[in-house]
Amino acid sequence: MRSDIVKVGHNRAPHRSLLRATGLKDEDFSKPFIGVANSFIEIIPGHFFLNKVADIIKDEIRANGCVPFEFNTIGVDDGIAMGHDGMLFSLPSREIIANSVETVMEAHKLDAMIAIPNCDKIVPGMIMGALRVNVPTLFVSGGPMAKGYSKDGTPIDLATVFEGVGKFEAGEITAEELTDMECNACPSGGSCSGMFTANSMNTLMEAMGIALTGNGTILALTKEREELYRKSARRVCQIALMAQEESSKFNIRNILNENAIKNAFAVDMAMGGSSNTVLHMLAIAKEAGVDFNLEDINSISKRVSHIAKISPSLTTVHMQDIDRAGGVSAVMHEMNKRGDILIDNLTITGETLKERIANSEIKDIDIIHTIDNPYSEVGGLAILYGNLAEQGAVIKTAGIIGDRVFRGTAVCFNSQDEAIKGIVNGKVKAGDVVVIRYEGPKGGPGMQEMLAPTSLIMGMGLGDKVALITDGRFSGATRGASIGHVSPEAAEGGVIGLLEDGDEIFIDVDNYILRVEISDEEIAKRRDRFKPIIKPLKSRWLRQYRALVTNASSGAILEAE
Repeated sequence: MRSDIVKVGHNRAPHRSLLRATGLKDEDFSKPFIGVANSFIEIIPGHFFLNKVADIIKDEIRANGCVPFEFNTIGVDDGIAMGHDGMLFSLPSREIIANSVETVMEAHKLDAMIAIPNCDKIVPGMIMGALRVNVPTLFVSGGPMAKGYSKDGTPIDLATVFEGVGKFEAGEITAEELTDMECNACPSGGSCSGMFTANSMNTLMEAMGIALTGNGTILALTKEREELYRKSARRVCQIALMAQEESSKFNIRNILNENAIKNAFAVDMAMGGSSNTVLHMLAIAKEAGVDFNLEDINSISKRVSHIAKISPSLTTVHMQDIDRAGGVSAVMHEMNKRGDILIDNLTITGETLKERIANSEIKDIDIIHTIDNPYSEVGGLAILYGNLAEQGAVIKTAGIIGDRVFRGTAVCFNSQDEAIKGIVNGKVKAGDVVVIRYEGPKGGPGMQEMLAPTSLIMGMGLGDKVALITDGRFSGATRGASIGHVSPEAAEGGVIGLLEDGDEIFIDVDNYILRVEISDEEIAKRRDRFKPIIKPLKSRWLRQYRALVTNASSGAILEAE
């Protein structure tokens, strides 16, 4: 066993002595050591109960002949961090999480790992860390939140509240109606109930084969979810107790390979996942040693139909509805009718993906459409290119309100805060393209999510009348013609930093175009006099992050060389 490094032989007597101090007995030293990577934190609705989840999992691990060692990572709630400088720390937290998983697993030479993430950057951070360690690893998330209901019975969620702020600003709803949304949109623990970033990533873990069936859709805090925790713990023990040659087949890099990455993007397209998945899957691909680039995404989008529309794209449908309609396996089974996924890939259960989804069927075609009746013939995400995004930009096509071709006039803001003030004060009109820059990985730093300005735009009735482009990113709850991840970003001299109020911007989603209608000569003139804005930073961590981070087209990974 890998853990023999710290527990076998007379020269490991000091190590065993320390382990005995934690409660280990003689009989435990012959058992596999299982890392239980928990992201319990009390301020995040999807995580405040994960300490109890870990207890369930550890009990199951002990009952199945292994020794659990729980350790924790940090977490940031993007919704609570939204709209102020706390969001600067959200994306950087992904790197801390990855580093912490790698650190604990390598320092103590644990044999296998079960990871308990749920929200925001925590899922990709744990996956990135696990890929570095490369032992058998199974993921089981805390589970999605139930949808809420307003007093009149309308299904609502967190996106409803953010957009409600815009409606209140526009005088369309009362303070009492906004309070009703606030009090009822998030009725229980779990990751926010739509196809936002957390549930997108939890869904994609099923597609990649590193989690069990139901991981993305079975509601948190239910008996069904508890059984998923127990099954996951039993499975990781089964693998850890195998002979070394057999168990190594389930090392995470053998499962999360090139085909798994492609399957993740294909399912993402079919279900209209968060645009943040592009950022995270690019980073995961690099950790997995898979040569997958931003431009590869459009080739997948062109062949995969969008068959499941979920909030925020369709505000009445939430994760519990997808679960009732057959779950992620039903989506993949339907996709396979046209060969849109790679079904021979191994999963953590020992089945191929083909075997896993063989008996899955759509149970409600109004929730999960058939391949013959898609919402769109192309996938729910697209990568745009042009002189304004030479290295690419990302749009969640599933969330577009209005036309897929847009020509408008730039209204430029040098921060999210400036943009929010400008939108509230009426600076943005129908026909405008809102430009929010210096919010990229380096410029922010930390690539803030733009849910506040996009929600204001939607709430003020401008969702189908304006577009927004940014070198920052969006919450999974964002909808509208919102284009993010513009690369190169303003802080590194990208053309987005050269834009001026009044410039004409052209967007053609179906032809993957994002450009400003000015000449190359004019761009060169502006570049000659361009000086990027460098925001002063008090945070030592953010200064370190800014010095090492790459732009969004590379997944905003850290590079020391």
